[in-house]
Amino acid sequence: MSPIVVIGSGLAGYTVAKELRKLDRGVAVTLVTEDDGAFYSKPMLSNAFALKKAPAALATAAAAQLAGDYGIEILAGHPVKRIDRAARTIEVAGRDLAYDRLVLAVGGRPIRLRLAGDAADRVLSVNHLADYQHFRRHLESHPRVVILGAGLVGCEFANDLAAAGHAVDVIDIAPRALPRFWPDPMALEFQARLAAAGVRWHLSEAVERIDAIPGGLRITMESGRTLEADTVLSAIGLAANSELAVQAGLAVNRGIVVDRHLQTSDDHIYALGDCAEVDGLLLPFIMPIMHAARALARTLNGERTAVVYPAMPVVLKTPAWPAVFFPPLQPGGGKWHIEREDTGMRGHYRAADGRLLGAALGGSCTREKDAVAKQLPALTGSA
Repeated sequence: MSPIVVIGSGLAGYTVAKELRKLDRGVAVTLVTEDDGAFYSKPMLSNAFALKKAPAALATAAAAQLAGDYGIEILAGHPVKRIDRAARTIEVAGRDLAYDRLVLAVGGRPIRLRLAGDAADRVLSVNHLADYQHFRRHLESHPRVVILGAGLVGCEFANDLAAAGHAVDVIDIAPRALPRFWPDPMALEFQARLAAAGVRWHLSEAVERIDAIPGGLRITMESGRTLEADTVLSAIGLAANSELAVQAGLAVNRGIVVDRHLQTSDDHIYALGDCAEVDGLLLPFIMPIMHAARALARTLNGERTAVVYPAMPVVLKTPAWPAVFFPPLQPGGGKWHIEREDTGMRGHYRAADGRLLGAALGGSCTREKDAVAKQLPALTGSA
């Protein structure tokens, strides 16, 4: 029988392989990846300075070790060229590799702004360990940093770089940092805490162009204001990697469309992680990936299992003022109620009848996350 083939060596891909191996020691599994196959925690890339981690220390296991630990074949350094659904093969490393079932765990790609200027192509992004290694080397001689995007990753990088002594400016078109996650008073408190740590905010601003100048870069905003920096890091967000799925004729919307069993429009192909849109939901966070991987492993083992998402926290790793979010699924269906303590704030998003629909916890109030999670409805019920 042909192996189960997993494309992608991030958390989603390796967790599926690991969980499947727990259930069946004999099934053949081949994992294919275009990078070197080393495993690392991607969320650590945006706070490695705070953890006192050099880039080389972030990888916790090489591909050869993981292949032995999980009893799988790993084809590292080989991008997949195409999927042939009729033949049930993928084209990789100059040959056609047959699969019994195929798992797409190909992640996301950074969203890039279309900018004018003769240095627009010098904007960096960090999506993989190799990107981060290049970024850290670049910082050694280019210390002043402008970050495009005040979302989760942008804010974490801002705090981490400022704490390491870098000059940091953050630009975002939104009027507040992380506006979809919490109410304005909490965003303002967060911004003040990071400003005290050295971060300069430029909100309600859009970047128009980036030009080279002697000794650095000039960033021009649509308002006409300018900044000078040595490095520009884009943290606008991720878009699902769906090229292989599109080429194969699979259903694609905001991500690769899958049902609660992580099954695509092809009965033999599954998808999970940042590339997948699960029953209409895009959840590019750690805990949803873990729940999906465990459910999919059972399905691949013959026990058809729908993924169930409980209320799951999204953790913002910013030591200047950490936060935990339970974003409401339907913003506009309730109202924020805010409470302040000496060293923290909490926001509860409640329906008119008092039901808790979402929450945001900042500072010392993050310790309440487990208690809050128990009060919130599951994102998906049992199937």
